[in-house]
Amino acid sequence: MLSGKGGTGKTSVAASFALLAKNKVMADCDVDAADLHLIIKPLNIKEEIFEGGKKAFINSDACISCGKCVELCRFDAISDSFAADTLSCEGCGVCAAFCPAGAIEMRPHQSGKWFVSETEFGPMVHARLGIAEGNSGKLVTIIRNKAKEIAKANNFKTIIVDGSPGTGCPVIATVTGCSFVLIVTEPTVSGVHDLKRVHALIEHFRVKTA
Repeated sequence: MLSGKGGTGKTSVAASFALLAKNKVMADCDVDAADLHLIIKPLNIKEEIFEGGKKAFINSDACISCGKCVELCRFDAISDSFAADTLSCEGCGVCAAFCPAGAIEMRPHQSGKWFVSETEFGPMVHARLGIAEGNSGKLVTIIRNKAKEIAKANNFKTIIVDGSPGTGCPVIATVTGCSFVLIVTEPTVSGVHDLKRVHALIEHFRVKTA
């Protein structure tokens, strides 16, 4: 299930299919604003940390306060007191590469969590991405692959996916490997406009749609 814009009722439709379908796995790939769990009410049986990338860490003991990192950081993620802000840091690594004292290290950063759960309708895979965190497409791929793994282990032929709104990276990651996409829209100008955009995207990947 996809929608060009948010708020069209895509998750409600996905939950309805989950109720009707037999022998299936559910996957909530709207990791930026997951809400299928609010309807399905899953019981988490497995929880894993998602590391979406790396963030800068400045060793204050090794720092010589030259200001090179502040000068080069285009995201203003390093303060005048030479501390890196994990929310602003994009993990590009420029500061670490040009630090003359070698005081900056790029460390793995926890961006969110993903879960395998049991529900009264069957197994479900879902995630929670942290505030202002990126790499949602990478997390969607993890969710999708885990759902496939569970379906194969249980000999299920159906995976019901609640995708993200829009046409960005998370949507592309969701569509990859799908056999059919149902677009949920609304009778508004913006709804029809975004419907056409997401339909064009799905046609590009040659996936059947309705």
